[in-house]
Amino acid sequence: MGRRHQWHRGRAGTKALFTNDEGQALIEYALVLALIAIVSIAALEALGADISHLLHRVSSQMASVSNP
Repeated sequence: MGRRHQWHRGRAGTKALFTNDEGQALIEYALVLALIAIVSIAALEALGADISHLLHRVSSQMASVSNP
């Protein structure tokens, strides 16, 4: 009876291993993170020149301000 119980418990553990949804959730999070990264890179590429110009203007205006 003890061996049968051990075999059944081992089989149930193997079944639980293959029906675990944690791996699926991890892949979904990785895909969402990759999508956010791609969209962020595309937005920075599209706005890169404008942002660079804006930062240059701000930098030159800050350089012209004197500290008391």
